[in-house]
This record gives sequence, structure tokens and C-alpha cells, in this order.
Amino acid sequence: MVGGLRPPGDKSISHRYALLGTMAEGETSIRNYAPGADCASTLRCLGQLGAAISRRRVNSSSGEPVEELVLEGRGLGNLQSPRETLDAGNSGSTIRMLSGLLAGHAFHSTITGDESLQRRPMKRIIEPLEQMGASIHARDENFPPLQIDGRRLRGIEYQLPVASAQVKSAILLAGLLADGQTTVTEPVATRDHTEIALAQFGAEVVRKSRVISVRGGSNLRGQKLTVPGDISSATFFLCAALLFPNSNLYLQDVGMNPTRTAVLDFLSSLGAPLKILNIGEISGELVGDIHVMGGPLRGSRIEGPMVPGLIDEIPMLAVLGTCTSGGLSLRNAEELRFKESDRLATVAENLGRMGARVELHPDGFDIPGGQRLHGAELDSFGDHRIAMAFTIAALAAQGESSLRNSEVAAVSFPDFFERLEAVAER
Repeated sequence: MVGGLRPPGDKSISHRYALLGTMAEGETSIRNYAPGADCASTLRCLGQLGAAISRRRVNSSSGEPVEELVLEGRGLGNLQSPRETLDAGNSGSTIRMLSGLLAGHAFHSTITGDESLQRRPMKRIIEPLEQMGASIHARDENFPPLQIDGRRLRGIEYQLPVASAQVKSAILLAGLLADGQTTVTEPVATRDHTEIALAQFGAEVVRKSRVISVRGGSNLRGQKLTVPGDISSATFFLCAALLFPNSNLYLQDVGMNPTRTAVLDFLSSLGAPLKILNIGEISGELVGDIHVMGGPLRGSRIEGPMVPGLIDEIPMLAVLGTCTSGGLSLRNAEELRFKESDRLATVAENLGRMGARVELHPDGFDIPGGQRLHGAELDSFGDHRIAMAFTIAALAAQGESSLRNSEVAAVSFPDFFERLEAVAER
């Protein structure tokens, strides 16, 4: 792995900028909006709710042409009733966070998604939103489609039973439309992109450690924003470089939000030769460059408070674990069973097909180190992160591999394979 690349725009941040830009007064322009299907689902739903969305070409500060996403804000509480069911596709972020906004609008709406999304639990957002005054009906009281009868909301104090940035965000976004103050307390800190974006748009938001409050009725103002590169997408290239001894890879303009960089700390703890360079700030978010080279790695264990900060990266770290000296153990990660696929089961299934030993547990796995992977017929199981993780695994394996339904990588990283080929060929 040799060369340089810029990861696509951060998916989590892109969702939030689009949602808040629609609720703001005036124009919001967003550069480097994430190109994947998930963030397109958010835009499609917002369009059905009356948002005016366009794209334009402008010159950057260096004179290079760049594309901006432009939203004409409708103002707080002014979404229009959709004529048809809202389709969140495969995006858990879309359905959960948008439900928070819909809960505070006095109309009926229905939001659903694809087959995978319809298996993902929603009770974790339904319960707090109903405490705020919304009425939400779900299949089996837990699964999409969600039928939302929005109404005037009241602020609440809510303690998250499980750490989840999506649930926290749904409550805070509903809090914008609620009377009084809404406060969320987290069991452990999760990614704070919503809090940063709320402040950027002018909301009254207060953060004290794991307690976040927002006051309803704030007037949000349109912003000029740039989305940092997605560190979760960058992780696939970081780990790919670590699998090959002669790697020399440079990743530019990567998001360095401290709630997202646990993967860099974890890789460093394995002995990965990483250097972080050129730290700066864009739109309230930290960004920087990462230089990585190949090298031997120690084994490790992920458990307890470590899990939320690494939740999206675990499929790729599992593949990397087979090549470390001491392997990888994972515990307290039941949440992975409720992603786009049961990621504990799908990781174990694909590694097993490649000849790796994996001991699967209800909340994690044990993967011994020092294993050699061999080519196999692999399956993405309709999960973009599984698709990308096992594309990297196939590169490191002996012999040929095939990957079923590989195109699902486009959910978050449409040109993943082209980017990978560019740095793997050299």
C-alpha cells in the first residue's frame, strides 16, 4: 500500500449538517458531503419534507473547482407533511435522527427502510420521544416502519440505558422543537458531532462531561461548512497498510474528533507505526493527516468502555487481529448484532471460510493471532463494512477470493474499490 488519498466526507457529520441546515434560517452550503447511499437517503427524505436541495460548482481557496451541496433552510419547525412514506434505505442514522425532528412536527408521517433496516431495533428512540409527547407506532413495538404522529413536545431529562450517538442525537434534535430544556446523560461518551453541529448553527447547547442539554426554540442560522474525511472509511486503508510490510501510505484531511479517534489509539497500542500531522480545525471539527507504514503488531482486547468508540471499526480490526502476534479478543459488543448485519456472526463466518479460527461468544469473539488467511468465497451479507473489511482480507490472503454483493460498499464509500486499486497497484 503506497501513495496518498483523501477519504470521502464523514458520513455521521454529513447527516447532521443536512438535517440542521434544513431546520436553519437562510442558506447552508456543505463541501465534501459524504457521497454514499446512506447520506443520499437523508437528502431524499428531506426533499420529501419540503427541503430545497441543489448542488453547485465553486472555486476553493486554492482555485480548484469543488462541489457544494446547498440547502435553503425552512426554519425551525417548518417541515411540510410528506405525501408518501419516507424511505431511509439502509441508513439507521437517517431513520433515528430524522424521527427526532418528525416527532416535533404536528403532522402524521411514516418512515421505513430496506429489509435490513426493518430488522433494526427502534424502541430505544421511541421510548424517549414518547416521553417528550410524541406518538410513535412500530411493528412489534420495536421495528420499522415507524408511524409518527408529531405534536408539541416538552423537554425531558433522559439517561441513556445504552451508549448510542444516534439515540442521543434523536433526543437532542427533538429537543430543538420542545418547550424548555432537554438533557441527555450518557453512560459513556459517544461521538459528539451533533453537539458540535448544534453549536455551529447557533443552538443553545451546553456540554458538561457526559451530560448534554439543548434549549428548545433556538433560531438556527445557515452556515458555510466543510465535512472532514471519514475516519471510519480511512480505517480500512490504515489496516490494509499494516497488513503489508512495505506499505507507505498518507491519508489527508481526516476527521480527528476525539470521540472518533479511539481507533488510532488502539492501533498505536498494537505497535502500529502511525504519525498524525497537520492538525487543524474545519467547521468546529478537528482534522489532520495520517502517515502509516507496515510493521509487526501485538495482540489486544476490546471490552467495556472501549467498545462504543470502536464500534464501526471492529469488522476491520477483526481481520487485522488474525495477523497480530497475540490475536484479538472482543467482549461487551452485543450492539454489533443489530447493525446492517449481525457483525459478530458475519465476521466469524467469513473468517472461518478463510481458514481462520474464531471462537464466537454472545457479546464478542476470540481470534488467535499468527494465522494465515486463504482465498475463499466470501459474502458481504448486505453490509457495507463487512464488504470492505473482507476485500482487505482477500488482498492479504493466499489465493483468489470472491465477494458476493460487493457493491453494497457504496452505502458509505462508492469509489472504495477504485481508491484501493490505486494504492495497492504501486
